[in-house]
Amino acid sequence: MATLTKREIVLNISNETGLVQHEVFDVVQKTLDQIIQALAKGDNVELRNFGVFEVKLTKPRVGRNPNVPGSSFAIPARATVRFKSGKIMKQRVSQLTAQLKAGTESKT
Repeated sequence: MATLTKREIVLNISNETGLVQHEVFDVVQKTLDQIIQALAKGDNVELRNFGVFEVKLTKPRVGRNPNVPGSSFAIPARATVRFKSGKIMKQRVSQLTAQLKAGTESKT
């Protein structure tokens, strides 16, 4: 599986729209900045047909070091971002299920 980078997104959009790469980069970066800013305030970000980013508070828990038996330490609660995919994304990604299963079976 390949990784899609922000640079590749900018290049793809620039090629499809004919806009200058610098302008496309600014729009993509401003979009990501707005999402980060909203999440930092504790707001949820809903992008229709893509998904929802939610700020959740994890529960405090006890951690253990497997290298030092008997030692434990408290891991405090903290805010994290959870992503819940939208309907269209779920449908499109679920089409990969058969391909991914075939790929893992051929490796074994």
